[in-house]
Amino acid sequence: MSGFVLKQQNIENSEPQKPKEKTQERIRRLVWQMCIATLILMAIGSATRVMNAGLACPDWPLCYGELVPAKQMNLQVFLEWFHRLDAALIGLSAISLTVLSWWNRQVLPKWLPWASSFALFLIVFQGILGGLTVTQLLRFDIVTAHLGTALLFFITLLVIGSALTPYQATGTVGKLPWYGLSAAILVYLQSLLGALVGSRWALHQCFAGDQLCTVMYSHIFGLLPPTVTTLAVVFVSWSTPALHPALRRLANMAGSLLLLQLVLGYATFRLHLQVEPLTVSHQAVGAALLGTLVAFTVLAIRDWMYSREINEEGRSKKEEVQGISSL
Repeated sequence: MSGFVLKQQNIENSEPQKPKEKTQERIRRLVWQMCIATLILMAIGSATRVMNAGLACPDWPLCYGELVPAKQMNLQVFLEWFHRLDAALIGLSAISLTVLSWWNRQVLPKWLPWASSFALFLIVFQGILGGLTVTQLLRFDIVTAHLGTALLFFITLLVIGSALTPYQATGTVGKLPWYGLSAAILVYLQSLLGALVGSRWALHQCFAGDQLCTVMYSHIFGLLPPTVTTLAVVFVSWSTPALHPALRRLANMAGSLLLLQLVLGYATFRLHLQVEPLTVSHQAVGAALLGTLVAFTVLAIRDWMYSREINEEGRSKKEEVQGISSL
């Protein structure tokens, strides 16, 4: 989707904001707020699973037939109810984002209304999967798809937000966009494996009776490719001269989150998922790592596209000079 690449912008613009800039800033703020809410939503969803609260509300979309089940409220019911509430608020925000994008499409990038519509489709599909997790009694494939779709929605919002963020390209990224893209894809796939392990309770079953050990070990040994590619992003960023500070900070953040994720994963494994905050943190940090790599990749691609434009302009001028000199 090359349309999301923005033209070079002057960040230090002292003139009053034009209507176009105000609209983009309004949408950008909404998108980043939705990103934070989605990250919280996934953390609450993880807490709901590890606390065995997935069926705390036996019906859907209401909970015990009420919007607020005050009489039945306890920790498990609250987790499931608040998870649905957060999802509903994000859904309303996605509708607002789509309406704003199409209403102001004349002053916005052409790709934005379509990207917003895709995000709305994902959150609607996510809601359907959420209902099926209840009606189908937490069937593992639906639970896994539920998280996978949430991550895709999160990625879509990050792409939109990163593409709309003012960025002064330096044209020095080289192959970093492809390192970042590879790392993001591998982390996403590893997250799906982790969701499969959690939804099938593979760790518990493997330790208890040697069942589903293949699923568990696929997640454990599957951490190698995303770890290597993420470290490659960090080290190549360190060795790239004149790299934009934002890219360098994102690379450092990815490295720190990777280290934290490995520590949390090891602790979760050793403690057999018995410490719920560790398990929830493990998934939340994994989502944060994925988001960091996505933001890094989008900004790096914008930088790479800028360097291509500069090179093409240079070649055009050179050919023009050569054509004049040959006359």
